[in-house]
Amino acid sequence: MVSRASYCATSSISPCKNSIVWQQESRKKQGQERKKNMLSQSQRTTILELHAQGVKKREIARVLGISRLSVRKVLRSNSPQVPLLQRAEKAEPYRQQILELLPRCKGNLVRVHEELVASGAVFSYQALTAFSRRHGLTEPPQQAAGQYHFLAGEELQHDTSPHEVELAGKKRRVQTASAVLCYSRMLFFQCFATFQRFDCKIFLTEALRYFGGSPQRVMTDNTHVVVLRGTGREMVPVPEMAAFAERFGFSFVAHERGDANRSARVERPFWFIERNFLAGRTFSSWPDLNGQARQWCERVNSTYKKHIRAVPRELFALEQRHLQPLPAWIPEVYRLHQRTVDVEGYVALHSNRYSVPVAWIGRRVEIRETKDKIEIQLDARNIVTHERIPDEQYQRITLGAHRPPRGQGLKRSDAHPEEQAILQAAPEIADYVSALKQHSHKLVVLALRQLLRLVREYPREPFLAAVREAARYGLYDLDRLERMILRRVQRDFFLLDEELEKEPSDE
Repeated sequence: MVSRASYCATSSISPCKNSIVWQQESRKKQGQERKKNMLSQSQRTTILELHAQGVKKREIARVLGISRLSVRKVLRSNSPQVPLLQRAEKAEPYRQQILELLPRCKGNLVRVHEELVASGAVFSYQALTAFSRRHGLTEPPQQAAGQYHFLAGEELQHDTSPHEVELAGKKRRVQTASAVLCYSRMLFFQCFATFQRFDCKIFLTEALRYFGGSPQRVMTDNTHVVVLRGTGREMVPVPEMAAFAERFGFSFVAHERGDANRSARVERPFWFIERNFLAGRTFSSWPDLNGQARQWCERVNSTYKKHIRAVPRELFALEQRHLQPLPAWIPEVYRLHQRTVDVEGYVALHSNRYSVPVAWIGRRVEIRETKDKIEIQLDARNIVTHERIPDEQYQRITLGAHRPPRGQGLKRSDAHPEEQAILQAAPEIADYVSALKQHSHKLVVLALRQLLRLVREYPREPFLAAVREAARYGLYDLDRLERMILRRVQRDFFLLDEELEKEPSDE
């Protein structure tokens, strides 16, 4: 057997370093022995009971597989309670210094330990974290998690989450909107390119139709899509969304900030959607994506769930009777846009361009956007309907009826109808019209239409005089031209206040 001294002498490591290693290993073994020799409360109780029955200490130690010294200590204490370890904490003398450093270091214990070591403290980072954890210096005390119980038809939870999908051969980031009935755990979700108030109303309308009724309230997070101001109980919904909720007979509520467990019914399925529905699936189009999502919901809602020990579809049979009936007529969700038809006969919406008849060029139209359609309306008798593209694809959609027959399209050499009307009414300004078409900052058709209005609305002489002056100075801003005409009209046809004062009275 090699002694410790001879080991240090023969080892290639320095004796001092070997001594430190030996001390560390010895302390580790001692700690393991203390932990091993720490008797549990049941063992201490057994020792006391066997001793009361007259069993000898040696026999008790043999039966329980412990040392006789441990048996004697238990009998000496005469208590089944495990004694508390009373040992000094290395960080205790620096408690006040730790409390002062925590706010300065923004709660980072690594920085706190560095500052303490720099000031002369000698203890490990692990000792600091253990001390802080035992005394609650950095982390709030843990509390037991509770459960939320909901009555049938009481609440529906709604939330959104971004996911990556393969759509039409390309990886896309979509917004997954989900709704869950809290009592039966019935799930419904759809995917959208964006999620604004328009999309939110479309989704909730489809969800309520899928469930066949509406609950008393809809729980949502503190999103600007629904929330106007406030959070939690003080949340005030946007008037547009409040009116939408009133139509279906429910009210919007929001959980307190940081209390995500309040909406756990809808938060939990997102992981399931990502790992099950989206895993390994590809989709050819948006209708294909949302169609498969609806079929997947049907299958999942008919599957037994271990965490609720029931089938959601069977619980829904009870909950559906407690849902409020839907209105007899549900209007289609839409939003309106105002656009001007460009010179190519298209209107732009969300980076996509939709065709209209050529006769509408330069006219103001109203666009009615719904879930599946784009309706472009010039007046009550002139409406064009396109299939809606749900995302920004920079496409140009042209209907066959809006393409002029071959050889009958508008030629670049042909004069605009407005130009012909201007030259018929005032042939003297032909040169100004030609220069206007080259130098105007507006669309040519809009500039010609504004000039035609000036020809028709104002007296001929002031109009021609203003055009001659504008042509002399190279002025092609028609708004300034109109102000020049108004000054001449005012001077020639109306008496100013100064002129009235100069006229003699009729006395």
